[in-house]
Amino acid sequence: VQLVESGGGLVQAGDSLRVSCTASGGTFSTYAMAWFRQVGGKEREFVSVITRDGGIKYSADSVKGRFTISRDNAKNTVYLQMNSLKPEDTAVYYCAARKWSATLDKGEYDYWGQGTQVTVSS
Repeated sequence: VQLVESGGGLVQAGDSLRVSCTASGGTFSTYAMAWFRQVGGKEREFVSVITRDGGIKYSADSVKGRFTISRDNAKNTVYLQMNSLKPEDTAVYYCAARKWSATLDKGEYDYWGQGTQVTVSS
């Protein structure tokens, strides 16, 4: 499975941005999908996860109420809608795929995209 993120960029605090991740090479609907983010040399941290059918979603407390994960299985794409962005949201955002079941543990994901940079200026 190949994952390609897009939609990152430079925005101001308070703005909104949507990043996307399109999958190829596998049956998208059999994968739970998640977003993680990483700042420099720091550990990659969990952001949001969505189950195979989109029925269950969970987000980290730091983004809850501001970020929304969704997916379109017909388009093999998962999205992360980010609202009310803050400078501390600045990071490289990665999507990840795991066969069948969802988890918050980054070590359990089988496939990763190359990442897309999101920069929020104050």
